[in-house]
Amino acid sequence: MLFNSHQFILGFLPVTFFIYFYLNKRRMTNAAKCFLVLASLFFYSWWNIAYLPLILGSMLFNYSLGCELAKTRMKARITKKSILILGIVANLGLLGYFKYTDFLIENFNYISGSHFGLLNLTLPIAISFFTFQQIIYLVDSYRGETKEYAFLNYSVFVAFFPQLISGPIVHHKEMMPQFENNRNKIINHENIAIGMLFFSIGLFKKVVLADTFATWATNGFDRAEILYFFEAWATSLSYTFQLYFDFSGYADMAIGIGLLFNIRLPINFNSPYKSRDIRDFWRRWHITLSRFLRDYVYIPLGGNKGTSIKTYNNLMVTFLIGGIWHGAGWTFVFWGLLHGLALVLQRLWSSFGLKMPNLLAWFITFNFVNLAWVFFRAESFSDALKVIQGMFLLNGFGFSTFPMSMTNQFIVGYMDILGDIIVSKDIIMWLVLGLAVSLFAKNSNEIAAKFRPSIVWIIGTLVILIYSVFAMNQPTEFLYFNF
Repeated sequence: MLFNSHQFILGFLPVTFFIYFYLNKRRMTNAAKCFLVLASLFFYSWWNIAYLPLILGSMLFNYSLGCELAKTRMKARITKKSILILGIVANLGLLGYFKYTDFLIENFNYISGSHFGLLNLTLPIAISFFTFQQIIYLVDSYRGETKEYAFLNYSVFVAFFPQLISGPIVHHKEMMPQFENNRNKIINHENIAIGMLFFSIGLFKKVVLADTFATWATNGFDRAEILYFFEAWATSLSYTFQLYFDFSGYADMAIGIGLLFNIRLPINFNSPYKSRDIRDFWRRWHITLSRFLRDYVYIPLGGNKGTSIKTYNNLMVTFLIGGIWHGAGWTFVFWGLLHGLALVLQRLWSSFGLKMPNLLAWFITFNFVNLAWVFFRAESFSDALKVIQGMFLLNGFGFSTFPMSMTNQFIVGYMDILGDIIVSKDIIMWLVLGLAVSLFAKNSNEIAAKFRPSIVWIIGTLVILIYSVFAMNQPTEFLYFNF
């Protein structure tokens, strides 16, 4: 089920909200939790009920290991470290089977010249997120940072539907105290108002902004055989802003829905295109994934302790893993490699005490991110090179079909060609709008921080929500559903 669907907005969400709080009002706390878990599993099963046993089995397995790790003393000969390793290997093995088996078979066939058939496995939705989330739980249990909760409580932690599909990736200790707090079992009208504001802004970002940019990005990447200079930049920037508004829209909606249930999810997105260096970008983009990679990959590898070469190696390994996590393809590996190299270069630059003007620093960072997104989006290296070649003038401007003069006639003529390939003549206006919003507009967190209950805020929220609902045509999946 999609956040940006009529079934969710007009059916699932209000029904789940009222039943959950009705049960809590009747002091049926466990029944309320049980209902929330069942509703979340129904939400998950909406795509494909065949994968319901997968998430249930994963929850039971990890809960059992977590309980063992939480014990102060182990009776059996097996050590806590052995249990932790077993849990991590089993989780990664499950993820790897569904996500990377066909990728490995394809590469083995290519290298060896063999012809093993692909399994054509369908990637279970949310498996990357609930796998990482449960690995965090196991590691935190090993460190003694979790308590031994009942399975019902653990199920709420894993399956809570606002964050189940695309994050944020949360810690057990961040969530469970909130569900146990009695004050959170009562309807909070201020949280409802702020939550609806978040949800409405996120829905607007998705259905009005992201889905508009998606048309141009899809035509450029997937349909055009050749892209000239302006067309290539329009294609890459369209995807850059599509991903921005798609992901930030989901993050806003997840936070908003969580607030309806008096649960505060961690901020996962904080105006990343304002960054002036790549390190700051990763402090703002997919914040909880960055936190996971830092705390559970980079630091265990040694972090920045030791020699500079060791630190650079740790950065490269961390971001290669980050690239592979996003998808089974060499383009994702290369995207991770690019970001790893960028972080290494940024550290080298800083080590010499060098600085550059803020505007230049932003310009370089933004264009690097935009260039790297091309490989992230492309289905293959040939598709990526098609866009890159156009961006770097290797295919020319493509002006042969109309007069080459910097006049209104030139602009109109070029936009006609752009319209044939990229669909809409409004693309320049939309790209300027996307850049302006991502750079100068306050983000949802900043807007919510200034929220004060009033009729103006309520009317504004309703206008955004109603407009977005009427703007929904065919619901489209969020991009991070694929990862």
